[in-house]
Amino acid sequence: MPTALINGARINYVQVESEESRDDLVMVHGLATSLAFWYLPYTSVFAQRYRVTVFDLRGHGRSELTEGGYSPQAQAADLEGLMDHLGIERAHFIAHSFGGVVTLGLARRSPHRVASLVLADTQVSATRHMPVESTPHSRLIQSLLDSNGIDLDVQSEFFGYDLLTKVAEMVTRSEELPEDLLELLGPQLGKHPRRTAKRWLDLVDRGHNELLADDGLTPAVLRSFRFPVLAMYGDRSRARTTGEYLHSLWPQSDFLTVPNAGHFFPSSRSTEVIAACDAFWDAQLDVATQVA
Repeated sequence: MPTALINGARINYVQVESEESRDDLVMVHGLATSLAFWYLPYTSVFAQRYRVTVFDLRGHGRSELTEGGYSPQAQAADLEGLMDHLGIERAHFIAHSFGGVVTLGLARRSPHRVASLVLADTQVSATRHMPVESTPHSRLIQSLLDSNGIDLDVQSEFFGYDLLTKVAEMVTRSEELPEDLLELLGPQLGKHPRRTAKRWLDLVDRGHNELLADDGLTPAVLRSFRFPVLAMYGDRSRARTTGEYLHSLWPQSDFLTVPNAGHFFPSSRSTEVIAACDAFWDAQLDVATQVA
């Protein structure tokens, strides 16, 4: 796979296109995963209309694990640097979880470079301290954790990050994971769970404070964005609080709740995500045609 030297780090990327590809689409994964999160089946489908770029965030996948540079702002600079390297002046984006924070950080730096954004279950700093409604699903997860002696609180502001780290520690110690927990974090662990877990723990060791740093996405910054947005949130996800918050800031944007879905629904509900993205992009084309 090709790499590019961006802000002192080797960044791994892949581009997929077809004869029908027109504009650029960049897909950004979340914490503890890699470009593989989006690669199948999305890239081959979306390449029928876009040149698709997927890449590994700094310290993830096959990108370089550096001593620093993991804050949302630094990774937004990496994303812009990769776009510069690839000659992408402006692109459509699909971003999951932390990848959405990175992409919104790019929009904060250079809003003209974002043509549209599909935001999948992203949580921003401004909502971390907001109370999260207790649901049957969250209570089920808490019960699962308690029964297996895992000392975590599902209401904690950094629950997802802490859960990833705790599970990674268990995997590296070869501890047996509860089946329900495996189902919950399956997309994170991938086909090589021990390697993935070790990589995450190495990243946490180097970048803990930066990864949890404030993203700078204040209400004023978020309200300033003018590009079309489709925000998709799982109705069982803790991040849905951010979805409700963003909806209050972007009433003109499209919001979609994915029923019976958790944080990683793009992995298990790809058909629905693809259909929603196609409908969103088609609507933007219709608007552009009417304006022209």
